[in-house]
Amino acid sequence: MKCQDLLAALNAYIDGEIDPQLCEMLQRHLEGCNPCRVVVDTLRQTVTLYKGEEPYELPPELHERLHECLRQKWQAKFKTQV
Repeated sequence: MKCQDLLAALNAYIDGEIDPQLCEMLQRHLEGCNPCRVVVDTLRQTVTLYKGEEPYELPPELHERLHECLRQKWQAKFKTQV
């Protein structure tokens, strides 16, 4: 298994919704690949940290600024009119 294969299956792996055989392959990969182990550990910690938290409501002004910034980035990247 390659790192990109692990990353492709990462969400299902973290959620425990993966075929047991593939799960074993991922675990073997993690035993020998420190960068992937760091990614998985960090993702697990992030999920644990935010699980059960209430969504944070952005102030309207910040929401509008963020929306406008994202719209401009989207237009610049895809050269479309929104």
